[in-house]
Amino acid sequence: MDLALMTQFWLVAVLLVLTPGADWAYAISAGLRARTIAPAILGMACAYTIIVVVLALGVGALVTAEPITLTLLSLAGSAYLIYLGTSTLVQRAGPLAPSEQALDTRSAHQFFRGIAVSGLNPKGLLLLLALLPQFLSPVGWPAADQMLVLGGLHVINGIVVYSIVAVLARRLLRSRPRATMLVTRGAGIAMIGVGLGILVEQVMRMFTL
Repeated sequence: MDLALMTQFWLVAVLLVLTPGADWAYAISAGLRARTIAPAILGMACAYTIIVVVLALGVGALVTAEPITLTLLSLAGSAYLIYLGTSTLVQRAGPLAPSEQALDTRSAHQFFRGIAVSGLNPKGLLLLLALLPQFLSPVGWPAADQMLVLGGLHVINGIVVYSIVAVLARRLLRSRPRATMLVTRGAGIAMIGVGLGILVEQVMRMFTL
């Protein structure tokens, strides 16, 4: 497997995980109200693991059978990254408010709610579907195996970032609400840049074929 592609994917995946959304909101709720954040974080990680396995088994086989699929998915992924980055910049910036609904302190409830928050979030599914194929190497490991490894990196990123968000929710997001705004805008600009870079690379590759 291409180590350079893995590193590039990891950097992009970190930026994406740093973008506030439904997962951040739930992590904040768990950090502010639950006795322990572990069940909530593990629930979200479990949801993304399931998504990665499903995509690897299905999309990986499709990419292997039809190489043009990789190019098409890369173009779609670059467009989605540009769209997501632009949407992040134009939306009204502000601190994420944790859910006002009381959080059940039972570990099982937190775990399954974490699965629901991440597993039922269409952005997570679409993002992984568009993003993973862009970083597959045409030689070496099978496409499905590469997607499992890259998806595993994404899951690890989520566990680390969401744990930090939950632990520092009171200190950072309550006392310094501008921090969320700065992170959001920075990630938006970075995603637009990455999307444009991937788009240019794919266009140049098509013209050189």
